[in-house]
Amino acid sequence: MCGIVGEYRIDGEPVDARRLATMRDMLAHRGPDASGVWTSGNVGLGHRRLSIIDLSEAANQPMSTPDGRTVITFNGEIFNFRNLRRELEAEGCTFRTRSDTEVLLWGYRIWGIEILAERIDGMAAFALWDADGERLFLVRDRYGIKPLYIWRRPRALCFASEIKAFFPNPEFSVRVNIAALNEYFTFQNLFRQHTLFAEVELLSPGTIMVIDRDGEARKRYWDFDFTRRDESIAREEAVCETRRLVLAGVERQLISDVPLGAYLSGGIDSGAVVAGARQHVERLTTFTAGFEMSAVEGIERSFDERRDAELLANHCKTEHYEQVIQAGDIAWAMPRLIWHLEDLRLGMSYPNFYIARLASKFVKVCLSGAGGDEIFAGYPWRYYRMFRSLNRDCYMRSYYEYWQRLVHHSERRNMFQPNLWSAVSAEDMLDVFTSTFGDADGLQYETPEDHIANALYFECKTFLHGLLLVNDRLSMAHGLEERMPFLDNSLVGFVQVLPIRYKLADLQQMLAIDEDAVHKKALAAEKYSSGKSVLREAVSGLLPESAKERPKQGFSAPDGSWYRGENAAYVRKLLLGSDLTMNAYIDPAFVRRIVTEHIEGQANHRLLIWSFLSFEWWCRTFLHSPGLCA
Repeated sequence: MCGIVGEYRIDGEPVDARRLATMRDMLAHRGPDASGVWTSGNVGLGHRRLSIIDLSEAANQPMSTPDGRTVITFNGEIFNFRNLRRELEAEGCTFRTRSDTEVLLWGYRIWGIEILAERIDGMAAFALWDADGERLFLVRDRYGIKPLYIWRRPRALCFASEIKAFFPNPEFSVRVNIAALNEYFTFQNLFRQHTLFAEVELLSPGTIMVIDRDGEARKRYWDFDFTRRDESIAREEAVCETRRLVLAGVERQLISDVPLGAYLSGGIDSGAVVAGARQHVERLTTFTAGFEMSAVEGIERSFDERRDAELLANHCKTEHYEQVIQAGDIAWAMPRLIWHLEDLRLGMSYPNFYIARLASKFVKVCLSGAGGDEIFAGYPWRYYRMFRSLNRDCYMRSYYEYWQRLVHHSERRNMFQPNLWSAVSAEDMLDVFTSTFGDADGLQYETPEDHIANALYFECKTFLHGLLLVNDRLSMAHGLEERMPFLDNSLVGFVQVLPIRYKLADLQQMLAIDEDAVHKKALAAEKYSSGKSVLREAVSGLLPESAKERPKQGFSAPDGSWYRGENAAYVRKLLLGSDLTMNAYIDPAFVRRIVTEHIEGQANHRLLIWSFLSFEWWCRTFLHSPGLCA
């Protein structure tokens, strides 16, 4: 787990090794253990290392084959690297290290880039230089766990694990990408691969990019596919195989030469991961973040998961640590969080920042339950909107209306400054939304099950991807590697072909929801919430019944209450002043109305207020003094 940077000079000029080293060291937090730079003519690779497997200096990067003709800089972990290594040794390859990085080098030499990418089981973003073919390959793992950003100039292309690595280049300037800003304030996420930084893009998950003197080309080597469901799978087989694959995935991801722990909430995803890990780790360390609840009201009173986590920790016999987050903790975290997050994404993520900080004090690797909800259908109240009608255009618009998490399209003209409206209105966000489904081959629209499968595809491509980017940034901010056993290749492959009825036990009740009773929608959606049915059954015996039957709950602070109470002064100070940096983009009258409505209890705008706070800090951090941590 590391930070990587690199440059390819299209004009053939040599790469400046000193500047490349400066770019690399902008990512020192991602890799505090070692660093390296390699240049050869018009190509340069840089690396910051967080040592996890094979702690020796021989495993430092950039790493090359003995003949120096193939060079790699790699961020991630390959969990099946030992099996791949045995195959490569049978082909005559000789290894000098115990690292997974060297497996990638020889895997390319023996199999080629496409077969290598397809065979990786893990999380990976890497750049590989082939001197014989004079080609640079950029590769990102199939799920998008590890990021890889690209910035083009007329004469060169740069890439890095984080955008801040581009700041030392005198040709780089921070400018707001208005199209991305519009997308963010619609969905609280970016569905396309652009970023809030103009001219910077994110390489798509499951993609290989090839750059040489003739230009560049891209190929997608993998994508999610929920269309090939096998209805012949028996329920008992589905349960047994799910249990086996979950436990096998956890075991695969325990490989480490440094201390390893796990996040633990009160739910079945993190609980299953911890229970599986405890079968192999005698003294497992677990971590939970909770919230001070004395001034919290309504549904948010259920947001504190410490009690449920304590019960699971006791059940699994772990060494358990907790952090209590106070209302005032947001003020300290925000400038630091935005510096590391860079490209704003979904969720009010400062609790994630704090729990990663806690875990990093004890371990270097932390297992997470991320991905379980998205592949096992853990959000039933979202899916039922997909089959209000079997007419594709009708249900697509209904689904789009739901996913406008922040500002409805009818309000967007009031939010943006008038001089930006022509740029904002040039794109239809419904088209952006539907284009996400267009990425897939063979989507079907005949039955409710088809529509739920399409919803799972959409959420894996957008919601899960956003969560993975946030998790990467906020764990690596503290030099912590985060792993997701639910995104094990074999497990994902099996779960994709399971019938929908094994994931949603209440499918027939969902089909009966009265969509015309608008005022009952929320209640109806929450009532039918028994998603992940096969997973719940598969973890029987691993977890107590209370955890198995616990309703789905996200990891979120009670900010709706805190913005009205203890944090109201902070919100007013940051968002209602006359000197806001974001006023160049967002109408202050609109912000004032949103803040007033929330504080006075007229509406719950907690997501939008969080996004305004984030964008204001983004402007202060990157537009005022790029390159300096706030």
